[in-house]
Amino acid sequence: MNPFVFACITPHGSEIIEELAKPYPELMKKTRLSMESLGASMKQSNPDTIIVLTPHGTRIDEQFAIVNCEHMFGEMEDYGAKISMDRKVDRMLAGAIADHAKKKGLPVATLGFATSEGPLSCMPLDWGVVVPLYFMPETSIVVITPSRSLSFEDHLLFGSAMAEAVAQSGKRVGLIASCDWSHAHDETGPYGFHEAARQLDEQVVTLLHTAHLEGMMQFEPEFIEHAKPDGIWQALMLAGAIAPNERKVEFLSYEVPTYFGLMCCAFH
Repeated sequence: MNPFVFACITPHGSEIIEELAKPYPELMKKTRLSMESLGASMKQSNPDTIIVLTPHGTRIDEQFAIVNCEHMFGEMEDYGAKISMDRKVDRMLAGAIADHAKKKGLPVATLGFATSEGPLSCMPLDWGVVVPLYFMPETSIVVITPSRSLSFEDHLLFGSAMAEAVAQSGKRVGLIASCDWSHAHDETGPYGFHEAARQLDEQVVTLLHTAHLEGMMQFEPEFIEHAKPDGIWQALMLAGAIAPNERKVEFLSYEVPTYFGLMCCAFH
């Protein structure tokens, strides 16, 4: 049984947030509308806590990193505009996920900073968390960062541990896999151009439409390196958390307004 009240795959480009897109508000408008739809669905599901899987949090080689401090704070600034966000961490759920993952033999680290509790017990919110949460209801959170040093199978297994912890918690929990896709769509971008970017993104669109996220495990390392996606690992964690026969997929949008691909997909 799917233990999540709502789950989704979202991108995290800063210009999705209209305040940070000036003077180019139309640049990611298609994705922005999809994000607003995902946010409305998440709000309707009324979660107590939202788990966010991000590639840009504190990364530890060969370990899954789970934030377990009192709260998290982050700011984003672009084109002279700034947004800030402060969210309470669901420490009980964070700890339970870590325990379930360790029981499966997975390497896990729980992260804190400064003090064990109180207002100074705070970790930074990265843009992979801030952007999707901007569109979501304000709840407590659990933030998890995968490790690309670990196998795809480990990411699936971690997802199943996460689902077990959520099911046993008795809480209403939402899940966000924060994923941008290939970053090599534009020769003027920071990663240049490679034809693999279009090819990988097209294959991911097909896999999402068919709810076969595990198909990403077949991507060759060289193919991934050329295309430069940052979404595969979080998507596989989601795949491990929601069994194939329980995935009711709604694919909302795909676009490449700059040098990287943006996809929005809901799992009801």
